[in-house]
Amino acid sequence: MVLTKPELLGLLQHEVNVLQHLCTKVEPQMLDYRPTPKQRSTKELLQYLTVMGPLLTKAALSGGQFDRDAWMARSEAASKLSFSELVQALAAHADEYTQLLANVPEEAFRQPIDMFGTKTTVGAYIVSGVLGGCAAYRTQLFCYLKSCGREELGTANLWRGVDPTPVQ
Repeated sequence: MVLTKPELLGLLQHEVNVLQHLCTKVEPQMLDYRPTPKQRSTKELLQYLTVMGPLLTKAALSGGQFDRDAWMARSEAASKLSFSELVQALAAHADEYTQLLANVPEEAFRQPIDMFGTKTTVGAYIVSGVLGGCAAYRTQLFCYLKSCGREELGTANLWRGVDPTPVQ
């Protein structure tokens, strides 16, 4: 794998940190916002994110075996969480990724898998499907926030998970 396991873990944890930062910008009236009728609301997007990363990582690490029952159970549990509970569940991903990757030898990332009809490797799937998916969905959340009037948000919020330094 191009990345070392500690680098991959660091990138996944960075996604958790950026998402945590963006969650601090969500106001209660924004939770029901959806750009179009068929898109997820802000709250539904956060519920999805509580499930996506860890369970797709588990699927990749198990040789491409997607556990639909675990997905449905975790989705159902997420649908019952308050906003603050969703934020806590998302924060827990940092430790969850650490546990998921703790005993995975480097060579396991080169193992071939078939994920949803696509032949790839464990490492490539975690990078493209999980890490890339997290970045895409946090960008969606960022766009939702901007659409809801958070005009002060910028590049630093989206990519580094910090408020921009004021220009003096």
